[in-house]
Amino acid sequence: MESLAQLEVLCERLYNSQDSAERSHAENTLKCFSTNIDYISQCQYILDNALTPYALMLASSSLLKQVTDHSLSLQLRLDIRNYLMNYLANRGPELQPFVIGSLVQLLCRLTKFGWFDDDRFREVAKESINFLNQATTDHYAIGLKILNQLVSEMSQPNPGLPSSHHRRVACSFRDQCLFQIFQISLTSLHQLKNDAISRLQELALSLSLKCLSFDFVGTSIDESSEEFGTVQIPSSWKPLLEDFTTLQIFFEYYALTKPPISKESLECLVRLASVRRSLFTNDAARSKYLDHLMSGTKEILRTGQGIADHDNYHEFCRLLGRFRINYQLSELVNMEGYVDWIRLVAEFTSKSLLSWKWASSSVYYLLGLWSRLVSSVPYLKADSPSLLDEFVPKITEGFITSRLDSAQAGLPDDISEHPLDNVDLLQDQLDCFPHLCRFQYESSSLFIINVMEPILQTYMERAQLQTGDNSELSVVEAKLAWIVHIVAAILKIKQSVGCSIESQEVIDAELSARVLRLVNVADSGLHSRRYGELSKQRLDRAILTFFQNFRKSYVGDQAMHSSKQLYARLSELIGLNDHLLLLNYFVQKIATNLKCYTESEEVIDQTLSLFLELASGYMTGKLLLKLDTVKFIIANHTREHFPFLEEYRCSRSRTTFYYTIGWLIFLEDSAALFKSSMVPLQQVFITLGSTPETMFRTDSVKYALIGLMRDLRGIAMATNSRRTYGLLFDWIYPAHMPVLLRGISHWADTPEVTTPLLKFMAEFVLNKAQRLTFEISSPNGILLFREVSKLLVAYGSRILALPNVADIYAFKYKGIWISLTILSRALAGNYVNFGVFELYGDRALADALDIALKMTLSIPLADILAYRKLTKAYFAFVEVLFNSHLVFVLSLDTHTFMHIVGSLESGLKGLDAGISSQCASAIDNLAAFYFNNITMGEAPTSPTAVNLARHIADCPALLPEILKTLFEIVLFEDCSNQWSLSRPMLSLVLINEQMFANLKAQILASQPVDQHQRLASCFDKLMADITRSLDSKNRDKFTQNLTIFRHDFRVK
Repeated sequence: MESLAQLEVLCERLYNSQDSAERSHAENTLKCFSTNIDYISQCQYILDNALTPYALMLASSSLLKQVTDHSLSLQLRLDIRNYLMNYLANRGPELQPFVIGSLVQLLCRLTKFGWFDDDRFREVAKESINFLNQATTDHYAIGLKILNQLVSEMSQPNPGLPSSHHRRVACSFRDQCLFQIFQISLTSLHQLKNDAISRLQELALSLSLKCLSFDFVGTSIDESSEEFGTVQIPSSWKPLLEDFTTLQIFFEYYALTKPPISKESLECLVRLASVRRSLFTNDAARSKYLDHLMSGTKEILRTGQGIADHDNYHEFCRLLGRFRINYQLSELVNMEGYVDWIRLVAEFTSKSLLSWKWASSSVYYLLGLWSRLVSSVPYLKADSPSLLDEFVPKITEGFITSRLDSAQAGLPDDISEHPLDNVDLLQDQLDCFPHLCRFQYESSSLFIINVMEPILQTYMERAQLQTGDNSELSVVEAKLAWIVHIVAAILKIKQSVGCSIESQEVIDAELSARVLRLVNVADSGLHSRRYGELSKQRLDRAILTFFQNFRKSYVGDQAMHSSKQLYARLSELIGLNDHLLLLNYFVQKIATNLKCYTESEEVIDQTLSLFLELASGYMTGKLLLKLDTVKFIIANHTREHFPFLEEYRCSRSRTTFYYTIGWLIFLEDSAALFKSSMVPLQQVFITLGSTPETMFRTDSVKYALIGLMRDLRGIAMATNSRRTYGLLFDWIYPAHMPVLLRGISHWADTPEVTTPLLKFMAEFVLNKAQRLTFEISSPNGILLFREVSKLLVAYGSRILALPNVADIYAFKYKGIWISLTILSRALAGNYVNFGVFELYGDRALADALDIALKMTLSIPLADILAYRKLTKAYFAFVEVLFNSHLVFVLSLDTHTFMHIVGSLESGLKGLDAGISSQCASAIDNLAAFYFNNITMGEAPTSPTAVNLARHIADCPALLPEILKTLFEIVLFEDCSNQWSLSRPMLSLVLINEQMFANLKAQILASQPVDQHQRLASCFDKLMADITRSLDSKNRDKFTQNLTIFRHDFRVK
């Protein structure tokens, strides 16, 4: 670098340039600062002398990367730390905020990584107090920033640090410093309360929040989950939390400040409301704490201060929601101000429900609070009234009314905004609501019926008309969709408070009868012409949700005999007196949807999901087969009867449709039924088979082929036994296999065709539940593999000849990974004796392996590792190769062999434990072969052993590198598959003990000198009682030793 001025220009370009090429050039030129240790002194020079903030930013961020990625000497790290402290003290106030942030992050990273190396690193909290004691506000802000970043750094895991080491540092920091830092934050809040400098107030509040959000016990608090809803504050904090002023200061800040500071005050209160119950000295202390929380929230509810801001409002709802997690109704009821508090919360909830447009995502917390309170009523023994009888019905009615109001307002038909389309939000709101309805079920159900009847009546009347007002009908359908969703949610849970099971069933029947009556109306008259309308689709999806929940509660295999009251009442109301009639009702609706909906994927998918649920229940599946509608579907699954099969957008749904049909056919276990049901597919095969070559590249053939492959995959998925698979195999082979080969040959350049075709083949060759078990005299396994080989060679030879396109994954990689999956499944299926091929001079196996290898070598390793599905398929294939076809691997040229083994090393280093284990298994097979045939053999005699010896001779560093990688993973990373990794380690150690001795010396050299003796004895213990053999007993002993070795080695 010629001069500092040039560097400053480059830094300016790096951070500010709009031109990506210019930015990239600057980045490559300046990369040396963050990767080369020799440039650390240059970074200090830049910090001392540079004038632009971007140059300072470069120096700071480069040092951060150096500290994170490299093992710097202790003295150098201490020097950088001390330099930073002085630099921030002297020059901090004049620096840009982003530069201060980067320097503070560097200081905190040094502190964390050096926490156990020297006591001076632990003094950062004390030194931060010096900043707070300075006269200037800038120094005060820097002190708070350091503490903020320090708490964040200690709580968050770092990529370069093993998680066990991170936890040890975090626990030590928690025990030694965190309480003091929390006290500093509270002191600062008290000092700054009357200060106008909101920047400092925000930093102090943020520090309190970070302390309270610290991962105290290593569970990574998940705010959305109740499991981790308790904050595990250490016992030493007890006096501070029992002190009234701690809660009070956050309520005061909420009252004094504006967003976003007021929101942070509430966030602190949310965490304080979640403090573990066992922290307090006794029940009296807990009650006092609860009293302060209730008083503070009551004041906010009474005045409504700050709640007009949406963020404040949402956080306040969360604060109220926390009362349900940490406190019991019996405790709340005994509080002095409970009556006022519960009344104010009820009023607040009612207002929130009315503001449905504004508060939709926050209402969840309020409904959750009420449902938890209601669920606790049976356990309430106190004399004090809970007053829930008075408020809950109002909230229930308010919720229903607000949903209908939202429908009346006619929300936009944008799928992302409509509440009936947002499945997750709908689920959240309706999960808590049924508990409120069932609290006083008779009055709630009466209210629902009274609301529903007139709307249903209007809907029935509109069905008789020839034309109707579209927008008015849409509103009616939206209202009905909400009511049906609410009824469906109520049916999902059956427990209730203060109401017998029999009377509950009768009320369930009353509500269900209305929905079932609606089902008939929705598909009649004028409404039968509205399947293209979004509001009609939403109503039908609500009806399907109702069917799904009703089935789980009252039609499932378990519920068959326990619902007499429900069926008696349904019989009186609409004449449905048993399961079979009701199932017929369901199936008729399923058939209607499949006939009438051609374009709505959502409705088709949900309909098919219900159909599959019904078919896959053992009892319900058998009952379905008695129904005429189901018999009709099984016999006539053609596009004339079910137009959605012709709609390309719904072609993915075909697989589910045929999976269900297959399931039902195979329940009967009748070859005649199977053959008659396959007639429509047989016709398609015959048509395709008779199509001349010149006509095979037409759209009609393309879509017929795509549909046929999706259908066949569904049928193949449904074959779960030797008998059912045999029916499908005999039907498809040999008659129809040529069509598949023609399809792949003519359409290899069209992923829309090849993907479903290859996916069908991947399912067809999968030996799940041992379904591919042929008779001992049957050649079917070998014949099937020959077809697989022909198909893969046809696809592979064509796809490799095609040029690459922009979306290379969809065009090439997807087909290649499915091909690899097909071959892996066929090779590992255990239904082919592969020795037969070579014995009889059949090239099927050799050709399949050759083309698969060519396909894998055509993809750069970086791309293989970048696409998750491709990664899985590739390593599964390589594992099978090394396990069963090592002769083929070793017959490759050295360059290709090295590439494959090198990819295994990359797989070991990946984050996926499954892939890492597959790579370990492959390496173990290779190393065990070397040990048994070369190390322990007299001299390599077999051609395979000679090949392996030649490969290793050409690249002697290969095996030592892999062994080094394995040791580094076990010693320095958190590996969940240590057992799998131990297997190849022993094989490699035994191959060449000198190699192991060299590695041991390397590892010791990288550790501090004072640790050498201890670590050397760890290595000695690793090989204690290990013999020179690879029998299972010796392997198990090594695995045990490795566990102890890893533990002893990592103890500081």
